Amino acid sequence: MTTIQPAPELDLPAPSDGAAVQVLGLVKRYGGRAVVDGLDLDVGRGEIFALLGPNGAGKTTTVEILEGVRRRDAGEVRVLGQDPASAGRAWRDRVGVVGQTTGDGNALTVRETVDHFARYHATPQDGDQLLRAVGLDSTAGTRVDKLSGGQRRRLEVALGVQGRPELLFLDEPTTGLDPAARRQFWSLIEGLRDGGTTIVLTTHYLDEAAHLADRVGVISGGRLVEVAPPAQLGGALRDEVTVRWTEDGAVRELVTTTPAALLRDLLAVDPLGELPDLSVTRPGLEDVYLRLVATPEGEIR
Repeated sequence: MTTIQPAPELDLPAPSDGAAVQVLGLVKRYGGRAVVDGLDLDVGRGEIFALLGPNGAGKTTTVEILEGVRRRDAGEVRVLGQDPASAGRAWRDRVGVVGQTTGDGNALTVRETVDHFARYHATPQDGDQLLRAVGLDSTAGTRVDKLSGGQRRRLEVALGVQGRPELLFLDEPTTGLDPAARRQFWSLIEGLRDGGTTIVLTTHYLDEAAHLADRVGVISGGRLVEVAPPAQLGGALRDEVTVRWTEDGAVRELVTTTPAALLRDLLAVDPLGELPDLSVTRPGLEDVYLRLVATPEGEIR
């Protein structure tokens, strides 16, 4: 298995002060329906920011507006200090984009692909250094259509950072990869962040967001409903503890913010008795996420 080398080997920009992404009141409509509805967002330079949300929540539309490939209907957007809707070639050289799949250059070798796309950048990364950084130096002579899913994804990232971007957008970066390839890919992304690249990624994998992101934002119904570090997402929702036990052959369950007091009350009824199958569970990231994106009726928005 190819080992991914540390990404700081790449000649990437060092983090600087200020926000990489600033969004205020973003709106995008399709057929009169607001897919993005008054969204506010800030992403700091040098951080990994993950956007979470169900299908149709507005994640991809938001990212495409930030990338400058889709027009907005209202709101203010600044990416690396400029409006993506009117930014020129110099700005685009500072931004890298890795979509869900490229499908380009299948008949070329890995090295030929890297050399081909280098021509589109004013100051591209050195090809040997780039392939070494993403762990593809041993497959430089392999045709792209012969690569595994994980290898192809690493090539797509190599092309995304080839122009030395300050900001990298990743759309569902590990969809379809096996667990081992996902872990390798995570190491690559962490290395890019350590090298100074700001990263905005969308993902459906909550464990991926928890592992990689400095902060996560949850989009639901076209709005950003919460932004926080993964361990703090949900705020007060994380204080709601589920106490479950068996009593008279039936499973009992109570949700409380004071589990110690509840247990004392339960034991006070029969101090010498037992509470069969007793468990005390705090909500994890998945539990909190599902609560944040649910409608009042409990459906996913």
